[in-house]
Amino acid sequence: MKYVIIQGDGMGDVPLPELGGRTPLDAARTPNMDRIAARGRLGLIHTIPEGLPPGSDVGNLSLFGYDPRKYYTGRSPLEAAAMGIELGQDDVAFRLNLVTLSGQGADEVMDDFAGGHIDSAPAAELVQALSQEMGGGEFRFYPGLSYRHLMVWHGGTTEMQTTPPHDISGKPAGPCQPSGPGADRLREVMARSRQIFAGHPVNAKLRSAEKKTITLGWLWGQGRAPHMPTFRELYRLQGAAISAVDLVRGVATYAGFEIVHVPGATGFLDTDYRAKGEYALRALDGADLVFVHIEAPDEAGHMGDAAEKVKAIEAIDEQVIGPMLAGLPAVGAFKIVVTSDHATPVPLRTHVATPVPFAIATGDQLAGQESDSPKGGGSGLRFNEADAAKAGAVIREGHTLISHLIAYPE
Repeated sequence: MKYVIIQGDGMGDVPLPELGGRTPLDAARTPNMDRIAARGRLGLIHTIPEGLPPGSDVGNLSLFGYDPRKYYTGRSPLEAAAMGIELGQDDVAFRLNLVTLSGQGADEVMDDFAGGHIDSAPAAELVQALSQEMGGGEFRFYPGLSYRHLMVWHGGTTEMQTTPPHDISGKPAGPCQPSGPGADRLREVMARSRQIFAGHPVNAKLRSAEKKTITLGWLWGQGRAPHMPTFRELYRLQGAAISAVDLVRGVATYAGFEIVHVPGATGFLDTDYRAKGEYALRALDGADLVFVHIEAPDEAGHMGDAAEKVKAIEAIDEQVIGPMLAGLPAVGAFKIVVTSDHATPVPLRTHVATPVPFAIATGDQLAGQESDSPKGGGSGLRFNEADAAKAGAVIREGHTLISHLIAYPE
């Protein structure tokens, strides 16, 4: 038996006036997701346990089969694992976003938490400048992809309060800077990054190209290295993971998954969707389960762009799921689940902890023509929030999804 998990990051949403009162999932043309939902089990899954932040770190831990209440120590240690950074017991990892602020002084707002989606090469130059000025001792800086980077504080603390910059898009930035024990050191780093970036040649080039410039490095998502059993130890299956996002690759690394690198996977709207599906099918030659993560719907949600979110969902359906459903019968018996780690409503431009749709089906259920009667029952409904609620199935403990997938159909 082969298992497939398709994770459309942040696909969940709310009814939007610009979509005629429909959610992006409802407005999108998704015949393949709908086929899985109609012929299999459809319902809602709670990926975010009560009291934990509704982030992709918590949500993806759940979807990989790990109870976040037991294993969650923060976002950044997971990203560190994906980057090959080994954290000592006295190390605290922080996400460092290259952000764009607008306005002056107390009127500064978070203009773009992604710094205009800066390319990775110039971003690395900025991070290297930080490392040259402040790195090598108490602080170490590591370049990642685009706006996503990492800082490690040796001998640091996790007790301060930090704010994800995507939570405050278009809002005042000053009141949301780190606060509490140890926060003064983080604010010093952020202030120094502002000075370093102001006169850096990268910003001069961005300005001349009429692109957004980088104001400073925003620190958040602190945590120490978690201790987790491997996926094989928990479920007796070997996994492979496909994602362009360090966070997801970090969860997979701790879980002992093979990390499949896909050319053209960007973690943004321009990712190569079709290549992700092709590489996922290949990964099943050696793996029992493949986890395919697509970031694009979440990025569109953070941008507040309903049309782009619909396009991203349709691309997942047409270019990832469609070809996979066509190719999966060749690998033998299989089960597939489509879901999301959390909702990212377009009006809010950030994550929320509401349950999201999931749909599970077997290869046998999906066999035959679309007009055929479903084998073994099925919901008969579409893959969207309203139909998922109508179907009635609820997974209240998100980390049990893997067990539900393995046992399906009970």
